[in-house]
Amino acid sequence: MTFKKISSQLNIFAQCKKFGLPLWQCPQFLFLIMGIIIIGSIVTSYAIGIRYIEDPEMVALVSLLIALILFVIAFTITRSFERLAEANRMKSEFISIVSHQLRSPLSNLRWAIELLISGRLGKIEEQQTEYFKILKENSHRMEELVQNLLIVSRIETAALPSKKQEFSLEDLIRELIKEFELFAKASNVEIFFEPQVNLPKIFTDPSQIKLVVENLLDNAIRYVKEKGKVLIKLEERGQNFYFEIKDNGVGIPKDDQKYIFQKFFRSENVMRYQTQGSGLGLYISKAITEKLGGKIGFKSQEGVGSTFWFTLPIK
Repeated sequence: MTFKKISSQLNIFAQCKKFGLPLWQCPQFLFLIMGIIIIGSIVTSYAIGIRYIEDPEMVALVSLLIALILFVIAFTITRSFERLAEANRMKSEFISIVSHQLRSPLSNLRWAIELLISGRLGKIEEQQTEYFKILKENSHRMEELVQNLLIVSRIETAALPSKKQEFSLEDLIRELIKEFELFAKASNVEIFFEPQVNLPKIFTDPSQIKLVVENLLDNAIRYVKEKGKVLIKLEERGQNFYFEIKDNGVGIPKDDQKYIFQKFFRSENVMRYQTQGSGLGLYISKAITEKLGGKIGFKSQEGVGSTFWFTLPIK
């Protein structure tokens, strides 16, 4: 093993960055903490030994034996954590690479379908147009899934870029509501927005906040059955913005609520309705909100509806 490689292994911060883990979860940092605990255990056992055991050699032997046992346990646990961290890193890299590779062919497929539907390459029969529309819709769903997987990969490897700037959160929400108008109309859902007057601007990453609001608004509309309404509130509370979105949709069963922010999780009642979704939106929303210094939560009752909220620091 070269000096450079040894130096890299001893660099705790570099190893944590490599695995995309916070310091307190990093195997090398845990090994360091365990080393400190081992040293403390040796000193303590020696102090107890010289008090109760007359033979100093026996005291030293017992202390060394305890240290050896603790060191083996610490090394085994740390190596296990390191293997898990390395497997997780490789999984995230694999997802990232595959997602990147899929984006181009999916985009080309979408453009080809749009060109065929346009009729510029020849007349398209009505029945053929319907099939092309189905292909277009499914390719769009695949693009959304690939995009979400890419975002999840960047979140897990701490590689999601953040460009903070001052902007109006109220204006961003109004623009998103306008983008969702057709989807809401097709779903027979009315959207109401009630912002507090004279709201200040927020200093954060607009692209990431847009992802959070998009996911929450998409879920609110998607999980409303028959005629429904979605109510959005935006308020200033102390040094934070408070965002709330309430729907009268299918709600979340009580037993499923503890899993709602986990990756790929979808509640049983949603599966019964065969509603489309990847189960990544809420995981992404929670990760982004917490990364930007905010909090996210919800309350829900099955058959009545759900209310999701998040807070973000204004500055």
